[in-house]
Amino acid sequence: MKVWIDGAIVEGSQARIPVTDHGFLYGDGVFEGIRVYSRRIFRFDDHLSRLANGARCLGLTIPGGVEAVRRIVIDTARAHASDDAYLRLIVSRGEGALGVDPTSCTNPRIVCIADQVSLYPEEKLRGGIALATSSLRKPPPDVLDPRVKSLNYLNNALAKQEARRQGADEALLLNAAGHVVEASVANVFAVRAGRLLTPLPSDGALEGLTRDTVLGLAREQSVPAEERTLGRFDLLAAEEVFLTGTGARIVAVGSLDGIGIGKGGPGPITRQVCQAFEQYVRSTGTPI
Repeated sequence: MKVWIDGAIVEGSQARIPVTDHGFLYGDGVFEGIRVYSRRIFRFDDHLSRLANGARCLGLTIPGGVEAVRRIVIDTARAHASDDAYLRLIVSRGEGALGVDPTSCTNPRIVCIADQVSLYPEEKLRGGIALATSSLRKPPPDVLDPRVKSLNYLNNALAKQEARRQGADEALLLNAAGHVVEASVANVFAVRAGRLLTPLPSDGALEGLTRDTVLGLAREQSVPAEERTLGRFDLLAAEEVFLTGTGARIVAVGSLDGIGIGKGGPGPITRQVCQAFEQYVRSTGTPI
């Protein structure tokens, strides 16, 4: 693991932040999970744009602006010296006085982590992971806008913990109306009657970049794809269900709440999308 912090790239074991950093104390900050494929940073400009927009919504100034962050990410990826990697880019409010008041923090902190990530073992990827519906609900946009990728992921972490206690691999989060939103760290897709469906951002779903890429690739592959409101019924009645995310990539779902989905494992459309996605990410992106 390589980490850019306070102007230097160090080994992960040497990276330190002060305990009074408000990112640590209150989850006050924004982040992006970014992938490197074949020494190319996937959708780099889109990640930086989303980071900048999220920071703006929080009234958080990015030191040096987007161009400074761009150089930090490239330098960290190069230092990691791996063809494929996972990057976690963080902008925290920085050090401040005890108390939630952000105005006590005058120097926001940038951290960039480069490492490997593998969310599920290979046998799970072949047979499909198990989803469990969480009793927790996704906060509505008027509480916390899902387009801001803030450092406060407690709702997601507790949902994941609940799913693991039930023996499942991942949690399914619903909104207050009972509509499907997303998994704890991934977007959700369902295939019904040959159509690829995914929840609307207005229902609380993150506008994930892997999600957006999959929608575009599906249409290029002549697979009808649309955003629409979904319920648990739509997932249980689906021929295929899969998750997408920067960390997860594309992962088939084999069951929901102990009920099998389709024939289990990746279905034909999931495999088609996976193949198109793999080809796409290996041929595009910002070289490092």
